[in-house]
Amino acid sequence: MARDLIRLITCGSVDDGKSTLIGRLLHDAGAVPEDQLAAISTSSGEPDFSRLFDGLDAEREQGITIDVAYRHFETAGRRFILADTPGHPQYTRNMVTAASTADVAVVLIDARNGLLSQTRRHSYLVGLMGVRRVLLAVNKMDLVGWSRELFEEIAADYRALAADLGLTEITAVPVSGLGGDNVVSRSANLPWYDGPTLLEWLETTNLADAEPGPLRMPVQWVNRPDADFRGYAGRIAAGTVRPGDAVRVLPSGRTSTIDRIVTMDGDLAEAASGQSVTLTLADHLDVSRGDVLAAADVPPPVADQFEIDLVWMADAPLLPGRAYVVKLGAATVTGQVTDIRHRVNVETLEPLAARTLELNDIGVCHLHLDAPLTFEPYAVSRDLGGLILIDRQTNETVGAGLIRFALRRSANVQWQALDVGRTERAGLKRQKPLVLWFTGLSGAGKSTIANLVDKRLFADGRHTFLLDGDNVRHGLNQDLGFTDADRVENIRRITEVARLMADAGLIVLVSAISPFAAERRMARERMAPGEFVEIFVDTPLAVVEARDVKGLYRKARAGQLRNFTGIDSPYERPEQPDIHIDAAALTPEQACERIIEAIRDRL
Repeated sequence: MARDLIRLITCGSVDDGKSTLIGRLLHDAGAVPEDQLAAISTSSGEPDFSRLFDGLDAEREQGITIDVAYRHFETAGRRFILADTPGHPQYTRNMVTAASTADVAVVLIDARNGLLSQTRRHSYLVGLMGVRRVLLAVNKMDLVGWSRELFEEIAADYRALAADLGLTEITAVPVSGLGGDNVVSRSANLPWYDGPTLLEWLETTNLADAEPGPLRMPVQWVNRPDADFRGYAGRIAAGTVRPGDAVRVLPSGRTSTIDRIVTMDGDLAEAASGQSVTLTLADHLDVSRGDVLAAADVPPPVADQFEIDLVWMADAPLLPGRAYVVKLGAATVTGQVTDIRHRVNVETLEPLAARTLELNDIGVCHLHLDAPLTFEPYAVSRDLGGLILIDRQTNETVGAGLIRFALRRSANVQWQALDVGRTERAGLKRQKPLVLWFTGLSGAGKSTIANLVDKRLFADGRHTFLLDGDNVRHGLNQDLGFTDADRVENIRRITEVARLMADAGLIVLVSAISPFAAERRMARERMAPGEFVEIFVDTPLAVVEARDVKGLYRKARAGQLRNFTGIDSPYERPEQPDIHIDAAALTPEQACERIIEAIRDRL
């Protein structure tokens, strides 16, 4: 008979003895090979159990656990994948990664210290990531005289904290990792304790869900081995499925019935949660990777705007308004955090005002997607409620999001179809819409050249409008400063205005520093194909500093002007602009002529 597989996470504060305790658990459970046991033996011949997990040289040098160490072990009743997570606050992202797949958690407390801020932090993260069953291991009981009163006091304090965090099943066990007391075998040093040992709890804790729930299967792959077979492969996230069951394909909403349940070992009469299968449908529907097959009568919702808990995992801060790749299961769309409701102080649970999120911060945010996704709240389904944010330039995972709920405006605000569109408006003006985006350092000559181009186009009878970065900051963007987050929002707003003007059939000229490549890319993607022209007004820093018409560089060098592009705020040069203007070699008039000649065919 197959044994249950339990995913276990261990967490605790630095120096609580976590690595030693888990090393002792593995040793006493017979899960440490003889050669590895010899490798961790000390000069006295006794094993140093903590070294089973502190595998990185940096960990041994600093005496702390940095990486997440995974270990598989088995007992007579169950199989386990154990994740030993870092205790230090700066490695919060490592712990979140491990907790996202955990079934149960062992939270360690040093009996001498009681609940610490890190205990609150780890317990908050455990609860946030959906782990509800916790074993509280009160360690180093040998150093407090095996005190029953102290143990019960710590257990009561932790249960009060757990209740606030939604942790529903708490079992407290007094242990000594160093001596092995109550780890695998019951200890004679604790005659007053009649509960389970650590291993007994792991082998017997109930993991069954209260309700199996309706069918949910995200499609990971469209299986087409030949022209006669079309199946949809994936892992069933919830519920059961049988041939003949009515299913709904989301987000399209189309319905069909299950024809076959196909596996490598033959067709099945039924499949349930956790099984990986290929489903075929009775009807030919357009089903793609990232779609969800669900029970037709109780489908999950579909939305494009959410409130989420967001764990930020990147060294570079989160910038609201910046476009990121959002991946939920196999579905991938583009999205942006529109605002940060608050940052969470995970030690006090206090909400704090925030404009950005830094590495290891956790915040409550609003997320807007460019296309709807099928979802369920993370508290209902990890599979349909957990998403990640990916940096579009580096392809690095920068954030982990847990869906709380869809924003009401996601369902209430619908796109209104209009009878008069951009084609008709452009036709009335007898021109093609176009966005000319001038980027470069402050003082590079963007506004001067853009103004000349605008005059030329206007003289030729073109319908144009010039959006100058400084002018826009007097009105629409007067509430924004010059931090990275404010610069991102500044360009996002200008982009939206430029897009609306292009929809009106205008030729729009935008003159803005727009220092970040990500936002310039976002601006291009918001326009219709072929209607965005990036013009890099390339003037060396030394030249614009020498000009310094407004005296801004002088103030920035003197420390009187913070976050100034080119001095203490970066400018990311366009790698492949549509038009490159060497402003140090060309006069503004010559630059204007070059631009007019380059865009003539687009008009």
